[in-house]
Amino acid sequence: MPEGDTIHRAAVNLAAALVGRTIVRSDFRVPRLATSDIAGEPVDEVLSVGKHLLMRCGRWTIHSHAGMDGLWHILRPGERAPVAVHTIRVVLEAEGADGSRVQVVGSSLPVLELLPRERDGEAVAHLGPDLLSPSWSDADAAEAARRLRATGAPVGVALLDQTAMAGVGNVYRGELCFLRGVHPATPIDRVEVEPLVALARRLLVANRDRTERTFTGDARRGRRTWVYGRGGQPCLRCGTRIRDAQLGLEDGMLRQVQWCPRCQPEP
Repeated sequence: MPEGDTIHRAAVNLAAALVGRTIVRSDFRVPRLATSDIAGEPVDEVLSVGKHLLMRCGRWTIHSHAGMDGLWHILRPGERAPVAVHTIRVVLEAEGADGSRVQVVGSSLPVLELLPRERDGEAVAHLGPDLLSPSWSDADAAEAARRLRATGAPVGVALLDQTAMAGVGNVYRGELCFLRGVHPATPIDRVEVEPLVALARRLLVANRDRTERTFTGDARRGRRTWVYGRGGQPCLRCGTRIRDAQLGLEDGMLRQVQWCPRCQPEP
């Protein structure tokens, strides 16, 4: 599931493939961008901000959000993206000074925008401090803690609020609650928020360069998470059966969340 670490890694890989090259073909497959063409624009920078990705190309910025299933694919000449054609939202081909070419494909992207570069900050202005920001500071940590408290929501809801702290998704939410020993329904004002923010930052940094993230230190399949995706299975710490339920969000959406009833007592 794409979360802050996944998008960070995508940005690093896309930057390595594209920066310094020039777009020679662009094919946007969403209605509002169907006639857009950025051929001739240089690729200057690719960066992540929380779960958002910004690809800065000359006068323009391609802004995307991966949602639940979005992916970016880097392809060699003649290679096809390993996804159904109808899921492709954008195809970009770029050429280097030596004439070599690379193609990237964005698939299943629920958000895809082409913005004037001078205004691309507006796309991410609503976000809280980015946990994977290279300039992360004590001030960012304090602001994230303040914003989490201000949500007034259960901790399992507050952690998914990107306006409080950017980069945490459903996987990290469940694992953070387990590692801090708090039930997801615990009111945020009953949680030690500062250690939670510090742990979120530490976990995202630890996983940002891994192809398969792990929260347990064990890279084996089925052993990488403490609770996420393990509903009905024994807790790796105490053996109690992991519970699985839905927790509501302010946007009306429900997200599955898992917890250990012994390690994370109900509030």
